[in-house]
Amino acid sequence: MNSRPKKANRKERAESSDHAERTELPLELNLLEAEIGYTFSDISRLRTATTHSSYANEQRARGITVESNERMEFLGDSVLSLIVSDYLFENYPTMPEGDLSPIRSTVVCEETLAKFAKSISLGSYLLLGHGESITDGRRRPSILSDAFESLLAAIYLDGGYDAARDFLLPKLTPQIEKRAETGRFRDYKTQLQQLIQQGGSGDILEYVTVGESGPMHMRVFEVEARLNSNIIGRGVARSKRSAEQLAAKEALELFGEE
Repeated sequence: MNSRPKKANRKERAESSDHAERTELPLELNLLEAEIGYTFSDISRLRTATTHSSYANEQRARGITVESNERMEFLGDSVLSLIVSDYLFENYPTMPEGDLSPIRSTVVCEETLAKFAKSISLGSYLLLGHGESITDGRRRPSILSDAFESLLAAIYLDGGYDAARDFLLPKLTPQIEKRAETGRFRDYKTQLQQLIQQGGSGDILEYVTVGESGPMHMRVFEVEARLNSNIIGRGVARSKRSAEQLAAKEALELFGEE
């Protein structure tokens, strides 16, 4: 059976941080295992989860085959969504779907995942290509959030759903509960629609996808919010729904509602 060490205490984390400053990056993976409180039965899964595509591409150019974390990121995104959805469904039995979805969106976004990644110094363990390394890639939110999803997938593959859930929920539940209690999550599309309907002039609000980029498992969508064919907001995200929310948020700011 897989053994899981206790999470490092504050002194150990401080020593690990000091070590990170003195040591050439990336750090040894056993330090990351100590930080997250999980020991892998197959350490190669953790190495793949911490291998950025830029590094894999550089190695490929040298005739060396190295797997990047892109496939694990794809899996981790689904595992993340399932764990969060499962938690919300079980712990908020009377909350309607219209309220559950915005909560989930806020806790699985790039900003939140990047913060989680920074809390365990995940960037210090990443294998990056030279270009990413010299341009502060270890601190870039997009790289960190993707790596966090990959790490979650690696734990899931190594220890199963329970292990992934036990790793993730302590980080997520405080934010979920705070948003559920204070209503900090926002459905910007609904708010914008209500604002426009108040005018009673029959204005037409629509969301138009004007761009798509990236590989199929990491698509990025650009959406415009249009009022009577006039652009009032733009949003870019990894799902059309999130991009529409961001476009609506920008439109609300234009109208002075944010």
